[in-house]
Amino acid sequence: MKSITVVLGAMLLLAGCVPAKQLKQSQAEAAQLRSDSTRLANKVTDLEGNIAHLKDNIAQLKSQVDDLTTKNNQLGQQSASQQTALDQSKMTLAQQQQRLQQLQNLLAQQRAKSEEIKNKMMEALNGFSSNDLTVTQKNGKVYVSLSENLLFPSGSATVNPKGVDALSKLASVLNVNPDIAVNIEGHTDSIPIRGRYQDNWDLSTARANAIVRILTANYKVDPVRVEASGHAWFDPIDTNGTPEGRARNRRTEIILSPKLDELYKIIGS
Repeated sequence: MKSITVVLGAMLLLAGCVPAKQLKQSQAEAAQLRSDSTRLANKVTDLEGNIAHLKDNIAQLKSQVDDLTTKNNQLGQQSASQQTALDQSKMTLAQQQQRLQQLQNLLAQQRAKSEEIKNKMMEALNGFSSNDLTVTQKNGKVYVSLSENLLFPSGSATVNPKGVDALSKLASVLNVNPDIAVNIEGHTDSIPIRGRYQDNWDLSTARANAIVRILTANYKVDPVRVEASGHAWFDPIDTNGTPEGRARNRRTEIILSPKLDELYKIIGS
């Protein structure tokens, strides 16, 4: 821009001493230079505007990149957290599956043991009528149900000789299977008792206790394994409306259960 001004000044100084044709030519060139200078100035302004616009764009793009980087890191952290939770769930599932398998194995062992005990009891007691006793298996337990006719005189808790014989055979199986828990339940019919016992609760409990004493004192079954309870007439297996039904309800049940210590440990854990 400074050089253009110098040229113009020189041309004006010379204007007074140059021919008119040459002056016009010089004026035209000066006009052209002014026009070129204006165009250059406008282009510089445009370029400066473009540069400012580009800077704004760059700043926006940088901000977007920063935002995307932050979001990407957050997504990465979220994914890692989800993976950790998934890994923990898989580990818990594996532990639960292992626990389930242990429970199934123990239950299978219990069923097998119950089946074995049932077969041994049926073999030991096969000389007795099915009207006197039955041996059944349910819920992993063996039920030896002995009728009142086999064990006791009516209204009494004194065991008959035939009943003592049955208990001796039952005890022989129990003593070679020390891991079997023994629960003895006394049951009556619904007819109120008269005589030395206060009521059917008293009679049913006395009968269960009499069986316990014979098994533990006479045949050395470990008392720790044995429990006794009386149920009176509140757990019938038949109707109390007929003589036959009442006869079935007057019974003593000896319930044999394989010990479940390991099973309880797993459940408790």
